[in-house]
Amino acid sequence: MSSEVLSDKPVNPAANDCKALAGELGQVASMSVYESSIVRSGKSHYFLGRKSGQKFLGILSEDGEGTGGCIGSRDEVTIDGRRQSLFIGATDSSNAAALRAFLPHLVPQPLGLRKSAGCGDRLGLATPGHIRAIRKSSMAPILAQQSIRENARTGRTPQEVMDDALWGVVQEAWIEGFGADADHLKSTADIDICAAAGFTFYTIDPGDHVDNDANTAGLDILKEKIDALPWDGLESSWHETRNRLASKPIDLGEFKYEISEEALHRAVAKYGRVVAHTVGMYRHLEHVMGGKSFELEMSVDETETVTSLAEHIYIAHELKRLGVKWVSLAPRYVGDFEKGVDYIGDLCEFEKSFSEHLAVSMTFGPYKLSLHSGSDKFSVYPIASRVAGELVHLKTAGTSYLEALRAIGEVEPRLFRAIVGFARERYPVDRATYHVSAELEKMPEISLIGDDGLTVLLDDFHAREILHVTFGSVLHHPDFREPFFKALRDHEEVYYAMLERHFNRHFAPFGEASRAIGD
Repeated sequence: MSSEVLSDKPVNPAANDCKALAGELGQVASMSVYESSIVRSGKSHYFLGRKSGQKFLGILSEDGEGTGGCIGSRDEVTIDGRRQSLFIGATDSSNAAALRAFLPHLVPQPLGLRKSAGCGDRLGLATPGHIRAIRKSSMAPILAQQSIRENARTGRTPQEVMDDALWGVVQEAWIEGFGADADHLKSTADIDICAAAGFTFYTIDPGDHVDNDANTAGLDILKEKIDALPWDGLESSWHETRNRLASKPIDLGEFKYEISEEALHRAVAKYGRVVAHTVGMYRHLEHVMGGKSFELEMSVDETETVTSLAEHIYIAHELKRLGVKWVSLAPRYVGDFEKGVDYIGDLCEFEKSFSEHLAVSMTFGPYKLSLHSGSDKFSVYPIASRVAGELVHLKTAGTSYLEALRAIGEVEPRLFRAIVGFARERYPVDRATYHVSAELEKMPEISLIGDDGLTVLLDDFHAREILHVTFGSVLHHPDFREPFFKALRDHEEVYYAMLERHFNRHFAPFGEASRAIGD
């Protein structure tokens, strides 16, 4: 491969040129070529095609190079009146790795402090729809995102998550850069497998170490909890912590905040082990990455009790003191961020609290405030955008699965009805690890709905949550898995259109006009 190919920046050809080239390529390769996939880099054009329900990587090269270590077949063809080399290969992990080696725009990268959106994709099919919405927005995208918990429930590996996102990027010819979020990591083993797959954004979830009882415990109990903390790991003592944080008001820019003795006792007892665990995970991550760039997010959103201002100050102050560098943090906000539905709570109270949290992030960072379980929180987005500006990260996941169900409801109503019936049966069990309040008896009765109106279930609060949290059971069920994926692959444009429309609603409040990550 020539150095010219390596050094040339990829370019999206004009739409008319793509249409003409896709037509010629389709004829010589005997497949349908995605016009939207064509990218030129150096003397080669890269594209994606489809034949007999399968997708293939194509590389058209003037000099026979530009394929690197990709594995496939090569033929001489005449395109635009010139003899060129045409490579066709599988869209597999091997070719994904080869492409990353010589096309830098396919390698995930840190996003920095630009406002950003995580587009979780539990199926590995949603990235084209996500990108179509991202193009109209000002958000920097994370296009590979899945938690270890979700991997277990979907039967995927971190490497498969990365590869599926890459082929979506290729299909839409997205050359503006993207991130990859190894979400909700709880152990160093989680870090190791995600680092090996090339993730660049690591969300540490120390929720198991939050002591929620500290929220209401008496002072004597709080002192016992504090005495039992791993002070060696915190490289400090209660006395030193008290002197740092309770001796004088803390300047948070527009206001000063004084942490009371009681508030500090609760903060340290509640989050002391969280800090120690996060520090250990961060230092392990530094070692594993071996000097490679990465970003850290810390999340305590999936816990029982709200993160107070004093508690946020304690977390940020101590992480910074211990040398941790992080790009975003997800507190447990006031109100309820339940899965797949809008915010439940007082919006005025949320805005006041969110503004205070932003003051902490500006003082000890700056770093972004992360909205976890951020899908469908339409009433919150304008507030977050207005208050935080660039310093916000929106994390979505299950809503893309719900849009997949919406697509199936439209194209395969019998399958949709069967999935809904099964989800009702599974909900009492599957809801256990989620913060949801849907009630089965309040879910609309599907037998009373005609085939042309089935998707109204996806607009009902109770149905959305029930269908949302049962995704793992559905995807593991032998009667549903293959028909589910076949329906979406056969009608991919229906799914993409629904995703694009749905995510436009998510991103619009944060502004328009996407830019490259490096701009």
